[in-house]
Amino acid sequence: MNRLPVGRLFRTDAGSDLVLTRAFRAPMEDVWASLTEPDRTARWFGPWEGDPGPGRTIRVQMAYEEGEPWCDMLIEACEPPRRLAVATLDEQGSWRLEMLLAEADGVTELRFTHHLDTEEAIGEVGPGWEYYLDLLVASRDGTALPDFGDYYPAMKPYYDGLRS
Repeated sequence: MNRLPVGRLFRTDAGSDLVLTRAFRAPMEDVWASLTEPDRTARWFGPWEGDPGPGRTIRVQMAYEEGEPWCDMLIEACEPPRRLAVATLDEQGSWRLEMLLAEADGVTELRFTHHLDTEEAIGEVGPGWEYYLDLLVASRDGTALPDFGDYYPAMKPYYDGLRS
């Protein structure tokens, strides 16, 4: 696969936002289900368990990471079918993620934002999110799942360059 990186970096008062987008020829509610239903998230990210809702914590399995670890994820906002914001804290630090959906003319756009505390690891983080979002695309299209080796280290220079 010869995929080009699409992530963009925006400076904010709180830090930096790494933003990636994907478009789906599908209703927004169906894309929302791919982001929130455990059997569908298992196809591209990993399953989750727990009682979901704003202010609640669920357990999510990182099924495409080495060792397939489970982590706690706090649901900061859940506004079906348009907005999901979550946060996780682990040995990598805290990660705040937000997914916004918008639909027009039969196409739903996913705007994925990683609210970064620091840009230090963007060269690793950016290719990782490209990979996961392409896993989402493949899981919805029924096509072969991508290989992380096609994303990293090939996309690292692009993402490191966003810090300039």
